[in-house]
Amino acid sequence: MSDIEAQFNKAAEDVKNLASTPDNEELLTLYGLFKQATAGDVTGDRPGLFDPKGKAKYDAWKKNEGMDQTDAKNEYVKVANTLIAKYKLK
Repeated sequence: MSDIEAQFNKAAEDVKNLASTPDNEELLTLYGLFKQATAGDVTGDRPGLFDPKGKAKYDAWKKNEGMDQTDAKNEYVKVANTLIAKYKLK
């Protein structure tokens, strides 16, 4: 496992144990980067009017379209570390 892979996996686990919940924008940023890092570019159709949560998640992922998966992992680790510093771990 590469160094970035290990950092990414640790960050993904750590953000599940924050002392308080980040705001929606922060969560969507993490989600979009996580999906780009693990699945690559967004797939499927954008959810419709009756699924605002799905639409927000799709849009967050779409923002990272074209980003290399390794770059997405690096960015995810940076954002996660910022949130860990801000919200602390349990």
